[in-house]
Amino acid sequence: MNDNSYVSVIASLLPLAATMLVFQENPYHALVVRGILGAIAALLYTVLGAPDVALTEALVGTMLAITLYAVAVRSSLVVRLGVLKDLEKEAKEGKFSELLEQFRKVFNKYHLRLELVAYPDEKALKQALMDKEVHAVCMNDEKPQSYHTLTRIQRLYQVMQTQLSLLDTRLTYFSLSESGEKQS
Repeated sequence: MNDNSYVSVIASLLPLAATMLVFQENPYHALVVRGILGAIAALLYTVLGAPDVALTEALVGTMLAITLYAVAVRSSLVVRLGVLKDLEKEAKEGKFSELLEQFRKVFNKYHLRLELVAYPDEKALKQALMDKEVHAVCMNDEKPQSYHTLTRIQRLYQVMQTQLSLLDTRLTYFSLSESGEKQS
Protein backbone atom coordinates (compact mmCIF):
# COMPACT_ATOMS: atom_id res chain seq x y z
CA MET A 1 0.00 0.00 0.00
CA ASN A 2 1.28 3.43 -0.86
CA ASP A 3 0.91 6.60 1.21
CA ASN A 4 -2.35 7.70 -0.44
CA SER A 5 -4.25 4.43 -0.07
CA TYR A 6 -6.39 5.92 2.69
CA VAL A 7 -7.88 8.32 0.11
CA SER A 8 -9.15 5.32 -1.89
CA VAL A 9 -10.68 3.81 1.27
CA ILE A 10 -12.47 7.08 2.13
CA ALA A 11 -13.60 7.53 -1.49
CA SER A 12 -15.00 3.98 -1.57
CA LEU A 13 -17.22 4.82 1.41
CA LEU A 14 -19.12 7.43 -0.66
CA PRO A 15 -20.92 4.99 -3.00
CA LEU A 16 -21.51 2.62 -0.09
CA ALA A 17 -23.19 5.35 1.97
CA ALA A 18 -25.14 6.56 -1.10
CA THR A 19 -26.44 3.03 -1.73
CA MET A 20 -27.48 2.71 1.91
CA LEU A 21 -29.28 6.05 1.63
CA VAL A 22 -31.25 4.99 -1.44
CA PHE A 23 -32.48 1.77 0.18
CA GLN A 24 -33.57 3.22 3.53
CA GLU A 25 -37.27 2.71 4.24
CA ASN A 26 -37.45 4.79 7.40
CA PRO A 27 -37.06 8.48 6.51
CA TYR A 28 -35.39 9.25 9.83
CA HIS A 29 -32.74 6.60 9.23
CA ALA A 30 -32.24 8.10 5.77
CA LEU A 31 -31.51 11.46 7.43
CA VAL A 32 -28.81 9.87 9.57
CA VAL A 33 -27.25 8.14 6.56
CA ARG A 34 -27.38 11.44 4.64
CA GLY A 35 -25.43 13.04 7.48
CA ILE A 36 -22.83 10.27 7.31
CA LEU A 37 -22.60 10.71 3.54
CA GLY A 38 -21.99 14.45 3.95
CA ALA A 39 -19.37 13.87 6.64
CA ILE A 40 -17.51 11.38 4.42
CA ALA A 41 -17.61 13.86 1.52
CA ALA A 42 -16.30 16.67 3.76
CA LEU A 43 -13.51 14.39 5.02
CA LEU A 44 -12.57 13.44 1.46
CA TYR A 45 -12.45 17.09 0.37
CA THR A 46 -10.25 17.91 3.34
CA VAL A 47 -7.84 15.07 2.59
CA LEU A 48 -7.65 16.12 -1.05
CA GLY A 49 -6.66 19.63 -0.02
CA ALA A 50 -9.88 21.57 -0.51
CA PRO A 51 -10.76 22.84 2.97
CA ASP A 52 -13.08 25.54 1.60
CA VAL A 53 -15.16 22.96 -0.27
CA ALA A 54 -15.08 20.67 2.80
CA LEU A 55 -16.37 23.47 5.01
CA THR A 56 -19.13 24.29 2.52
CA GLU A 57 -20.13 20.61 2.32
CA ALA A 58 -20.16 20.31 6.10
CA LEU A 59 -22.23 23.44 6.66
CA VAL A 60 -24.58 23.55 3.68
CA GLY A 61 -24.57 20.05 2.26
CA THR A 62 -24.83 18.31 5.58
CA MET A 63 -26.11 20.47 8.42
CA LEU A 64 -28.50 22.74 6.52
CA ALA A 65 -29.78 20.00 4.21
CA ILE A 66 -30.45 17.62 7.10
CA THR A 67 -32.22 20.33 9.08
CA LEU A 68 -34.47 21.19 6.13
CA TYR A 69 -35.10 17.50 5.36
CA ALA A 70 -35.98 16.83 8.99
CA VAL A 71 -38.53 19.64 9.00
CA ALA A 72 -40.00 18.42 5.71
CA VAL A 73 -40.16 14.78 6.83
CA ARG A 74 -41.68 15.68 10.18
CA SER A 75 -44.40 17.82 8.63
CA SER A 76 -45.23 15.46 5.76
CA LEU A 77 -45.54 12.22 7.72
CA VAL A 78 -48.77 13.06 9.46
CA VAL A 79 -52.31 11.79 9.02
CA ARG A 80 -54.78 14.52 9.91
CA LEU A 81 -57.97 12.92 11.24
CA GLY A 82 -60.98 15.18 11.56
CA VAL A 83 -63.31 14.44 14.48
CA LEU A 84 -66.27 16.15 16.12
CA LYS A 85 -65.54 18.09 19.32
CA ASP A 86 -67.55 15.63 21.43
CA LEU A 87 -65.54 12.70 20.01
CA GLU A 88 -62.30 14.50 20.82
CA LYS A 89 -63.32 14.44 24.49
CA GLU A 90 -63.86 10.67 24.24
CA ALA A 91 -60.33 10.23 22.86
CA LYS A 92 -58.93 9.84 26.37
CA GLU A 93 -61.05 6.82 27.32
CA GLY A 94 -63.69 4.42 26.02
CA LYS A 95 -64.28 2.74 22.68
CA PHE A 96 -63.08 5.70 20.62
CA SER A 97 -59.72 5.73 22.41
CA GLU A 98 -59.31 2.04 21.49
CA LEU A 99 -59.99 2.89 17.85
CA LEU A 100 -57.49 5.77 17.94
CA GLU A 101 -54.90 3.49 19.53
CA GLN A 102 -55.41 1.00 16.71
CA PHE A 103 -55.11 3.79 14.12
CA ARG A 104 -51.83 4.86 15.73
CA LYS A 105 -50.52 1.29 15.72
CA VAL A 106 -51.32 0.88 12.02
CA PHE A 107 -49.88 4.27 11.04
CA ASN A 108 -46.70 3.75 13.09
CA LYS A 109 -45.80 0.85 10.80
CA TYR A 110 -45.61 3.41 8.00
CA HIS A 111 -43.80 6.02 10.14
CA LEU A 112 -46.88 8.25 10.21
CA ARG A 113 -48.20 10.10 13.22
CA LEU A 114 -51.87 10.73 13.89
CA GLU A 115 -53.06 14.28 14.47
CA LEU A 116 -56.63 14.93 15.60
CA VAL A 117 -58.38 18.03 14.30
CA ALA A 118 -61.68 18.91 16.02
CA TYR A 119 -64.67 20.43 14.23
CA PRO A 120 -67.91 21.78 15.76
CA ASP A 121 -70.41 19.85 13.60
CA GLU A 122 -70.68 17.14 10.96
CA LYS A 123 -71.14 19.64 8.12
CA ALA A 124 -67.85 21.40 8.98
CA LEU A 125 -66.17 18.00 9.32
CA LYS A 126 -67.21 16.85 5.85
CA GLN A 127 -66.35 20.26 4.37
CA ALA A 128 -62.84 19.95 5.84
CA LEU A 129 -62.45 16.64 4.02
CA MET A 130 -63.67 18.19 0.76
CA ASP A 131 -61.35 21.19 1.20
CA LYS A 132 -58.40 18.82 1.85
CA GLU A 133 -57.79 20.20 5.33
CA VAL A 134 -57.80 16.64 6.70
CA HIS A 135 -56.93 13.25 5.19
CA ALA A 136 -59.80 11.38 6.86
CA VAL A 137 -62.73 11.98 9.19
CA CYS A 138 -64.14 9.78 11.91
CA MET A 139 -67.64 10.30 13.28
CA ASN A 140 -70.34 8.39 15.12
CA ASP A 141 -72.18 5.80 13.06
CA GLU A 142 -75.84 4.85 13.34
CA LYS A 143 -75.12 2.07 15.84
CA PRO A 144 -74.05 3.09 19.37
CA GLN A 145 -70.31 2.81 20.10
CA SER A 146 -69.72 2.42 16.36
CA TYR A 147 -67.84 4.81 14.09
CA HIS A 148 -67.67 5.74 10.42
CA THR A 149 -64.24 6.59 9.01
CA LEU A 150 -64.20 8.36 5.67
CA THR A 151 -60.96 9.04 3.77
CA ARG A 152 -60.12 10.83 0.52
CA ILE A 153 -56.74 9.10 0.08
CA GLN A 154 -56.91 5.72 -1.59
CA ARG A 155 -53.61 4.43 -0.19
CA LEU A 156 -54.71 5.36 3.32
CA TYR A 157 -57.98 3.52 2.70
CA GLN A 158 -56.08 0.42 1.53
CA VAL A 159 -53.79 0.46 4.55
CA MET A 160 -56.66 0.85 7.01
CA GLN A 161 -58.80 -1.72 5.20
CA THR A 162 -56.17 -4.44 5.39
CA GLN A 163 -54.77 -3.72 8.85
CA LEU A 164 -57.61 -2.52 11.08
CA SER A 165 -58.93 -5.39 13.14
CA LEU A 166 -61.55 -3.53 15.18
CA LEU A 167 -64.96 -4.03 13.65
CA ASP A 168 -66.50 -0.98 15.31
CA THR A 169 -65.71 1.33 12.42
CA ARG A 170 -67.15 1.38 8.94
CA LEU A 171 -64.47 2.41 6.47
CA THR A 172 -65.29 4.38 3.31
CA TYR A 173 -63.15 5.74 0.51
CA PHE A 174 -64.43 9.03 -0.91
CA SER A 175 -63.02 10.05 -4.28
CA LEU A 176 -63.05 13.83 -4.69
CA SER A 177 -62.55 13.55 -8.44
CA GLU A 178 -65.63 11.40 -8.92
CA SER A 179 -67.65 13.27 -6.25
CA GLY A 180 -69.03 9.98 -5.07
CA GLU A 181 -68.46 7.38 -2.38
CA LYS A 182 -67.08 3.92 -2.71
CA GLN A 183 -68.08 1.83 0.22
CA SER A 184 -66.34 -1.14 1.67
